[in-house]
Amino acid sequence: MNDDTIPQTVLFPDLFDKPLVATFDQAHASSDGGAVLLKAADRRLGVTAAFAECLTDARPAAKVTHTMAALVAQRVFGIACGYPDANDADRLAADPIQKLLLDRDPIDGASLASQPTISRFENGVGRHALYRAGRALAACVIARHQRRLHRRARLITIDLDPTDDPTHGAQQLTFFNGHYDTWCYLPMLAFLTFNDEVEQYLCAAVLRPGNVPATRGALGLVRRLLTRLRRAFPQARFLVRLDGGFATPELLDFLDAESRLTYVVAMGENAVLTRLAAPAMAQVRPQSAASGQTAHVYLDARYAAKTWAHDRRVVIKAEVVRLPGREPRDNARFVITNLRQTPRFVYEQVYCARGDIENRIKELHHDLAIGRTSCTRFWANQLRVLLTAAAYVLLQEVRLQAARTRCARAQVATLRLRLLKLGAQVVASVRRVVIHLPLSTPDCATWQRIALRLGARPG
Repeated sequence: MNDDTIPQTVLFPDLFDKPLVATFDQAHASSDGGAVLLKAADRRLGVTAAFAECLTDARPAAKVTHTMAALVAQRVFGIACGYPDANDADRLAADPIQKLLLDRDPIDGASLASQPTISRFENGVGRHALYRAGRALAACVIARHQRRLHRRARLITIDLDPTDDPTHGAQQLTFFNGHYDTWCYLPMLAFLTFNDEVEQYLCAAVLRPGNVPATRGALGLVRRLLTRLRRAFPQARFLVRLDGGFATPELLDFLDAESRLTYVVAMGENAVLTRLAAPAMAQVRPQSAASGQTAHVYLDARYAAKTWAHDRRVVIKAEVVRLPGREPRDNARFVITNLRQTPRFVYEQVYCARGDIENRIKELHHDLAIGRTSCTRFWANQLRVLLTAAAYVLLQEVRLQAARTRCARAQVATLRLRLLKLGAQVVASVRRVVIHLPLSTPDCATWQRIALRLGARPG
């Protein structure tokens, strides 16, 4: 049995007290009725237009049916709605809401691009265009918050984090990574936090081969972000937070030389750091043994690796971890910093705050499938990563506009379920398009509030 032979109507004769008939015969209907919020968010940010302007269309003009702008928008909106594969294009080609998002008549407008067209598009973008698109994505995010905050930000935090993207085919530049114990790519993601806000805004996503060191490309990315951010927020101070593996002499020297910038950079343990932590470990072990609980002690010291030009402050967390049914385990952690606060404050209030980045990365992986890098060409996979990042930026804008509602801190999957995946019937006339959404929508008030904040008017 295939899609052509499965009946459009099914009957449950005895499931309820009356026979139930389910039939797929509702013309001009969509399961993505709430996705017009994405279009409104994109109008505010200008992400898909800026992305498309970076791409060169080498196709003969007379044979072009779907413009680069349309292809970018189709993929970005589709990914945001939960359709990460190019194969999804065939199933969505006639969806009235997806057509409406691309400024086509939802009823009589031309169908969207097919899977072969999407695949040719993804494989036709070169590395120079991708570099420009990556810069454009960061520019859109920074410009959006520049307008929102009126160029006034007290503190801007930059977080960089690598993540693994396991591969299962013959993709270019996939290699075995011993740390993650798998064949993979190693994307690097950059996030911005403004003042004391809780949201970290994605601003860059760079796909890298699976065997590169964590620092590959980090210095250039931080430099470009700082340059653009300083133009947008002239009075801001900056905090750069980096996980283990980023503590290279070049990156630390750059951070030391920057004005109005502080940093916390994790560093892996070595023999010298172990000796520096030894007195604190000797102090915390009896504390943990006496309490029977995990215990920790903080201290700081001056430390210089052989490749460093001078010593730097290192904050040391000496910890003994106790878990039920397991032997106690020493767990010393080290953070290089130029901050002057107490060691406990630097570690717990500044460095550990970057832990919420893991939630953003989980959203990108689990809810938006940023790891769907199954193209053979490396640059095609980089395009997919950037398109997914653009979709996430739009969803973050929707979440921003959901402030003071029950969706204010909702995960992407929840936002999609509550606000985008709404059954709808689309009716188009000469004068207007009407989307009929269910009266019983649980988050109707939240959806309307977000729509008004994104430029709608009471109708």
